[in-house]
Formats: sequence, structure tokens, C-alpha cells
Amino acid sequence: MSNYLEQVENLAGLATAANGVSAEQAVRMRLQNQFKTGLDVARYTADIMRRDLDAYDADTSQYTQSLGCWHGFIGQQKMIAIKKHFGDTRRRYLYLSGWMIAALRSEFGPLPDQSMHEKTSVPSLIEELYTFLRQADARELGGLFRQLDAARSENNDVQTRAIINQVDNFETHVVPIIADIDAGFGNEEATYLLAKKMIEAGACAIQIENQVSDEKQCGHQDGKVTVPHADFLAKIRAVRYAFIELGVENGIIVARTDSLGAGLTKQIAVTNEPGDLGDLYNSFIDGDVVQSADDLANGDVVMKANGELIRPKRLASGLFRFKPNTGEDRVVLDCITSLQNGADLLWIETEKPHVGQIAQMVNRIREEVPTAKLVYNNSPSFNWTLNFRQQVFDIWAEEGRDVSAYTRDELMAAHYDDTELGLEADGKIQSFQADAAREAGIFHHLITLPTYHTAALSTDNLAKEYFGEAGMLGYVAGVQRKEIRQGIACVRHQNMAGSDMGDDHKEYFSGDAALKAGGADNTMNQFG
Repeated sequence: MSNYLEQVENLAGLATAANGVSAEQAVRMRLQNQFKTGLDVARYTADIMRRDLDAYDADTSQYTQSLGCWHGFIGQQKMIAIKKHFGDTRRRYLYLSGWMIAALRSEFGPLPDQSMHEKTSVPSLIEELYTFLRQADARELGGLFRQLDAARSENNDVQTRAIINQVDNFETHVVPIIADIDAGFGNEEATYLLAKKMIEAGACAIQIENQVSDEKQCGHQDGKVTVPHADFLAKIRAVRYAFIELGVENGIIVARTDSLGAGLTKQIAVTNEPGDLGDLYNSFIDGDVVQSADDLANGDVVMKANGELIRPKRLASGLFRFKPNTGEDRVVLDCITSLQNGADLLWIETEKPHVGQIAQMVNRIREEVPTAKLVYNNSPSFNWTLNFRQQVFDIWAEEGRDVSAYTRDELMAAHYDDTELGLEADGKIQSFQADAAREAGIFHHLITLPTYHTAALSTDNLAKEYFGEAGMLGYVAGVQRKEIRQGIACVRHQNMAGSDMGDDHKEYFSGDAALKAGGADNTMNQFG
């Protein structure tokens, strides 16, 4: 794209004194809205993810991260904060959590993570997130344009050139979103239709899981039911077709397996010959050998496997059990099959954050697919403190160290915080993402529900102070004073909501007749 001054010159013929349009003002509006459609966003961010995948392959320290979002404002503030603290948004994404949509965005009210919320709320949230991110661009550029006008009014050529350089090298807040499509909200056609809506809203990466759509459970709860591979691969292909149809050929598919904690299947897979994928899936189903029809009860199902007749163990619900202790083998087969049939990344849902456990599975997968890489859920469903303290306790015990000062089942207690064990566990938590990226093939680390918890914590603290003895000081000292001193942009909430941008546009359209909000009597001036 040409630079700022070149763009102004190029528009000079369209914007003239005769029609009252300023070429420079028109260029500013273009720059403040560089992404015209969600597909523009999806193509742009898919390119970012592909570059990041290549960078990770060359150097595993170049892993990526994201935090889950349930509102556009939350996503916007994350990226504004990242730019403020780190200078750029490289390798930092957003995650759209189906759990948070169910819990916070459904018209039915708070729901569990069981795909009962409206499927249309998923693309709607993607669109909302990118609307807020685009506004973050417009707001920041608007501030630069105001600085530019001020520098010109003071005939400060050095400052003028410096600000134009910032405009020419502006980095957008728009980053990739990994979006959760759950189990596809229906069959493969339903998956395709929803994926199209998500991509049109801006999603460059779609995460889909191998649970049964109408039996779907949260990955960290019991009762998970998986589908045969053929069913899951049909949905992966449906998502790929949606990407290709919409011209986002390099879109990312994240294939999630819940098999590690899933002990049930709804159906016996179709198999045509021994050793095919259906036969492999069925080999994990628990059952008893049948010698004759006398061994069968009314309505029993029988399948042939390894030359024998097997009666699968079926629950009253009609679901079939998998054999105990087969979860890891099923995960490995799921992952290899998904990568060999169109998926780009894997997601293995685990019951605890343990680098060794993840690496053990990834190493087996890489025997078949050496480039296998993961997205990993650094979930708030894990008790991170207790898990890592117990890991350290177990390591010390195996090494023969004295652990008599610690009680393993009580390691969450606060009095362990400053102990040697507690501090070592904290160090392992701190390095978990880097360690797992290096040792377990994790390309992307995310926290699914962070702002669900931060909103609850901050609201609890504010309520305790404001409705208690502190009164208004609870808000002023606990919130506003910190916003001012930490440079939180939202302290000027009118500006954040677009008031200054509106004033700019009014001036563009109406000139001196514009009625603007940002005058001397605007109380936002108290914040500088």
C-alpha cells in the first residue's frame, strides 16, 4: 500500500473544493477502516498464522498465545494492552470459547457447555470481536491524526514527519481468532453451513471436536461420547470446503480429540475389512465373546472382530463403553487420522497440565506425522497450584528427597506458598508454556475462560469495598486511580466509545458548523 502522503495525492482528483470533500480526511477514514469485510480479515489473519507456523517449525520458542473472549470489548482491551506493554501483537491471538458463549451469550440464559446455545451466536461474536478491534485501530489512528494536525499548526516539521512515519507503519489490532465450532452443531452439512458463517465473519482458524454433536459435553466433564473417524473426517472436510469456497484457501483447521477422557461411543463404526479405520475404532469397544445365540439377551447387538463374535457392552442409554485404559491409544489414532485427512493442528484435551503426558502422546503421533503440532488448553478447569505442587512432590519422592514436611493432598494450603516446594512448583507453572512448546509440540497456548474469572474476581473486590466501609473510595482507589496511573485507555471512556472519532467525522462533514462533544465542558478533559 502507498504511504499516507501518496494516498492523499492520489485522491486529490476525487476530493475537491467544489464538492467540499478533503482528500486528506478521506484517506484518514480509509486508513481507519482498512478491513472492509470479514473475508478480508480471514485472509489477512490466515496469512499471519501460516507465517507463525513456519516460524515455530524453525524455532519452538516462537510459540503463540491467546486468551478467551466473550465480548468484543474484552478482545479489544486485550490487544490494546498487548500493544501498550509489548509494542506489537506478534504471536498473540484471540480465542473464541464455546463454553463462554454458552455461559454468557445465550438468550436462554447461562447454559453448560453442551451445544445448547444458539449456533448463530458463534459467528455473531466473531463479527463483534472484529468490530471492536477495527474500532481500536480507528481510535489509535485518530489520535495520531490529531497529533499531526497539532504539529502542522505549530510548523514543527520534525514532529510532522515523525507522526506520518507512525501512520505509515501502523500495526493493526486485528489478529487471528481461533474459533470454537464445538462438534459442528449437527451433521456435516450443518457444520459446513456454520463454518461458512464463521469464516465470513472473519475466522481464519476453526476448532472442531470429535464428540457426538447432540451428546456434547465440556471437555473437562464426564459423559463424553465420541464418533467414529469417518464421521469426524466428514466434518473436517466440510470445514475445508467452506474455506476453499470462500477464497480462504490457507484457513486453519484445529482437530480436537476428547478421547483421553471419553469412555463412550454412540455407534459401532462401519468396517469393510479387518484393519481398516472402522475396524480399528471398533477394536476399542468393550465387549464379551459370544459363543452362541443363547448368550444373547433380547435386543443385544453383536459385531465380528478378530474372527470372533463380540457383544459390545451397552448402557441403558444405548451408548457403548470403550475398554478401560485405551484413551491414549485412541487419542493417537484420532490425531494421526485427522492430520492425514486435512487438519492442520491438533487439540488434545487432557485432565491435567503435564508436559510429560502430552509429550508422550505427541511423540507417538510424530512417528507417523513428524510435523504434528498442537493447540493446548491451559484451562482454568485445572487446579494449577495443586497439580504442579503434587508433580514436584512426586518428583522429589522418586528422587529420595525428604518430603515429610508436606502433605500431598493438602498442598493447596496457603502456608505452602513460600516453601521450597511451592516456589519450585510456581517456577514450573511459569515455564510451562515454553517447556511444552519445546518438548511437546505445542504451537499455540490458550486460556479458554480467563475473563470469565477476572470479571468475577474484580467485581467481587469492588462490591466488597463499595458497599462496605470504603464507599466511593472503593471505586476511586481500587479502580479509577489505578486506571490513571497505569495508563489504561478506558479511563477516558467517552473516547474509547468513539466520541472523538464522531467529532472528527462531524467536522469533516459540516466544517465549522459541527456540534462537537469534545469541548471545554467535556469532563473527560480532567484525565488529560
